[in-house]
Amino acid sequence: MTAVEAAPVRRVSIGRATALSGLLIGTGTLLGFLRDLTLAHHFGASSGTDAFLVGWTIPETVSPLLIEDAMALAVTPAISYALHRHGGVRPLVAAALSRLAALLALTALLTALAAPYLVAVLAPGLDDPADAIRCVRFTSLTILTFGIAGFMAATLRAHHCFGPPAAIYAAYNVGILAMIGAFHGPLGVTSAALGVAIGSLLMVAMVTPTFARCLTPARTSARTEPGEAGGQAAIVGLAALAPIVIWSLTRQAQTLVERFLGSSLAEGSISYLNYAQKVAQVPVMLALLLVTVTFPRLARASADGDVGQIRRRMETDVVGVGAMVLCSTAFLVAFAPSVIAILFQHGRFTETDTDTTALAMRVYSLGLLGQAMVAVAGRGFFANRTPRWYPVVCVAVGLVVTAVVGVATLGAFGVAGLAAANALGISVAAVLLFVGMRTRVAPLSLRRTGKDFTTLLFAAAPAAAAGYLLQEGLAESMPPVLLLVLGGVVLLAVFGTSLLVACACRGFTNPARGAATGEGTSPLEFYFPFVVRATSRVVSRLDRGGVR
Repeated sequence: MTAVEAAPVRRVSIGRATALSGLLIGTGTLLGFLRDLTLAHHFGASSGTDAFLVGWTIPETVSPLLIEDAMALAVTPAISYALHRHGGVRPLVAAALSRLAALLALTALLTALAAPYLVAVLAPGLDDPADAIRCVRFTSLTILTFGIAGFMAATLRAHHCFGPPAAIYAAYNVGILAMIGAFHGPLGVTSAALGVAIGSLLMVAMVTPTFARCLTPARTSARTEPGEAGGQAAIVGLAALAPIVIWSLTRQAQTLVERFLGSSLAEGSISYLNYAQKVAQVPVMLALLLVTVTFPRLARASADGDVGQIRRRMETDVVGVGAMVLCSTAFLVAFAPSVIAILFQHGRFTETDTDTTALAMRVYSLGLLGQAMVAVAGRGFFANRTPRWYPVVCVAVGLVVTAVVGVATLGAFGVAGLAAANALGISVAAVLLFVGMRTRVAPLSLRRTGKDFTTLLFAAAPAAAAGYLLQEGLAESMPPVLLLVLGGVVLLAVFGTSLLVACACRGFTNPARGAATGEGTSPLEFYFPFVVRATSRVVSRLDRGGVR
């Protein structure tokens, strides 16, 4: 083996990196809400927005595929290995990025040419497909730009640089807002599709300067041979990418099934589902920042074959993400009407639109935990650079469940039935993934993580009930903004109190307890140390008073 002086990679605090990413992605999310609000204000929930959302299917599909899922899951382990083995990433980038760009450019061109056929397949119920065809042709550029931005972002994360990758969504939405503001009059809804294309170019511009600085020559005692560079590039080749790509596309097909079935419902139904999903997915996206930051460490543990570290990392990520998603789900289920009214009930978006969208969001939110767990489990399966097809089978089964339930409930329940089908299908996929993870990735302790999730559910259920009672009791007499502020405070108070009671029942009195019993410290104790301390004080007082 050639001696290598590994290129220095910053080791950053997980908490600080997550906070920075959260701030920047939160900014992008707020701009995304402003984008959706602007769309709703100018075009409402109409045939125009339905046409745009058909075109939006392309960036919506390739964004997780080429930025967050396939590209990140394949490139981050490859870059981490190249840094460790060769001391630099220039040979890998030179061999892989040019091939990737050529393939994506060809795919984007073919997609633009096939726009009429794609619209016919995606939304056969549209009365006038002309606007949808134009939107698809503009948004097809994102296949190329998202892929390049995703490759650069994954490279930066492998270097433990999280700021520029998190800022790309803000740049993206700035481009969309600028085009809508400038051209919504002459171009109509097509201005939004033009904005998608311009915004995607701004994403690439956002990460390019920092990415270029990462391409320092490898400091090796021997020159990396071209054939060796080609071998590194094969790590992100077709064989490694295929299961990740199919896994990601199958996950996204949940939305495609919804839109295919929703196109046969009343005008605006696709828009209702879209607005509900956009809001409900925000807590999932923010919660998954945690695993975005920890994934390079998981990839390194997988490369080292450290099963114990993989197990600890996965258990901690599962519980941490689950806690954030369950608390957010309680809030969304309770206050859906007020949230939708504040965000969208302006201009041509009516109170009836708000009621339908809020119902869809409440039902859809029941599957948020499943969505988050599918993403967390997928990282565990794909962290070691070895193609794995089991996750593909799991999400395919979930997709079949979504399609069957969607067809069965479409006539009786409409939009709510499609949202329920999505929630059930993705939850089935999550369960199957975790069943297989214990034997195929690492022996996760189902007993310990199961207890943690039971504890979190015990806290989230009364919090959601308290919030729902506030929403129903005060919605008519209190402005929505004040109701959300009051409801958020009450919900967090009930969640925290219920969590304290549940932890006391479990005996969380000291983090050393787990080590003494041989179970190890619970991930819930790791994320909520204040609960452990508070529980310890309560139990001590009960002991002194002779209650126990």
